[in-house]
Amino acid sequence: MNKLCQLLNLENEDLLFEQISTTFKDKGITLWNYFVNWEKVHKNIKPIEKELNLLNVLIGKDNIEKEVFDLIKEYPQVIKAFPFLIAFRSTSVSILIDETNFIYKDYDFKHRLMSDEDCKDLAIFFIQSGLGDLMKDKKVKNLVDYVTGVEVGLDSNGRKNRGGTLMENIVEKFVKQACDELGFDYMAQANAKKIKQHWNIDIEVDKSSRNLDFAINKNGKLYFIECNFYGGGGSKLKSTATEYVKMNEYWNAQDITFIWITDGAGWKSTQKPLREYFDKADYLLNLEMLKDKTLENILK
Repeated sequence: MNKLCQLLNLENEDLLFEQISTTFKDKGITLWNYFVNWEKVHKNIKPIEKELNLLNVLIGKDNIEKEVFDLIKEYPQVIKAFPFLIAFRSTSVSILIDETNFIYKDYDFKHRLMSDEDCKDLAIFFIQSGLGDLMKDKKVKNLVDYVTGVEVGLDSNGRKNRGGTLMENIVEKFVKQACDELGFDYMAQANAKKIKQHWNIDIEVDKSSRNLDFAINKNGKLYFIECNFYGGGGSKLKSTATEYVKMNEYWNAQDITFIWITDGAGWKSTQKPLREYFDKADYLLNLEMLKDKTLENILK
């Protein structure tokens, strides 16, 4: 019988799997910090805030190309802000200016001493990239505010990564709580090198770069934890379950207990691979089980 089934005093494994599969979180695990990393947004703007304020003088000007040229000539540092205005992360770019002869024009946005030709080229870039009309037609009132919006938009691309760490952040609260209560050490993003350095325990790894979400040291006995959350279904769930079957066998062969903590509505439509893992491993948990102190019971 499954070790967790025995631990929870359930009559059979079907009852345990039903308990797991019927208590997944339907509403997700979205926290306030999922939406925007405001610290990152403001950190990105701070180095160019003065340059953006200098560029504000262009708003509403008619002869915009001359005004840009004059501004670059007097304050060449303003070119540092050009990429931010168009949501571009590089400090240089090559533009294909002749599509039939494949002729390129290089633009460099690093602050430097510039000739009149450089100033003219960068003024043209400002106009051709659409920034000229943006300023001339007063479509923005303040470039610091405008770039804040641009940065928020770009930061939304980071939500996928933040979504991935949400589960880790939540699980770590339970791991820390269990280890504090029982007097055990744990580490996040553990690998063979860190485990050797901190605990003087050698482990064999199949990938030198492999990181585990959490490792717990119970007086020399190791417990490894992987966690993830799937709000939607798909092939990723099946491949993860298959990978963790092998991972469980690999760590068990070294007398290391492997615990997989997973959750999310995605599993409700993808139960077959989850059941395959469940049938071959000892410990499959979800967030509700963490709340019920199942991890503490496993570690005792």
